[in-house]
Amino acid sequence: MFVPSKIFFTKGVGRHREQLTSFELALRDAGIEKYNLVQVSSIFPPKCRIIKKEAGLKNLNPGEIVFVVMSKCQSDEPRRLIAASMGCALPSDRSVYGYLSEHHAFGQSEKVAGDYAEDLAAAMLASTLGIEFDEEKSWDEKKEVWKISGKIYRSFNITQSAIVKEEYTTVIAAAVLVL
Repeated sequence: MFVPSKIFFTKGVGRHREQLTSFELALRDAGIEKYNLVQVSSIFPPKCRIIKKEAGLKNLNPGEIVFVVMSKCQSDEPRRLIAASMGCALPSDRSVYGYLSEHHAFGQSEKVAGDYAEDLAAAMLASTLGIEFDEEKSWDEKKEVWKISGKIYRSFNITQSAIVKEEYTTVIAAAVLVL
């Protein structure tokens, strides 16, 4: 059974005339280009510890198969605003799993995309913990309800945005799981 014990978050942006190369450069900017990345769904493992990117990279070897939850957005349309965001919501009871959410968007600022991704992760966690909330309320209002419930420890996001220039631009945000 493979249950990751550590996780780190990273983000990057890449620009190139070739779409694939812009993705590779975004991976390089994020520091995860040396690994065979396998995308997985969005569960934050129970008892998993968040570590700094530098510490996480020391645990990995080039060519290793590494599991990631990743958001990616690409475009070659000049002046287009793109964003990739990873939201995270952690339960107060760390023996219970949390949620990660991937969100990618066109035309959203880093703040808007980040808040949206964080809201998605927190809403998924709240629904599994039985916390009732009004889906129509603002992010700030829902966040207060979740805080008051005491069942959600915290939520946050990591987001990368960029304005496309005259070439392909790729933005990524990722949660990298370390066994």
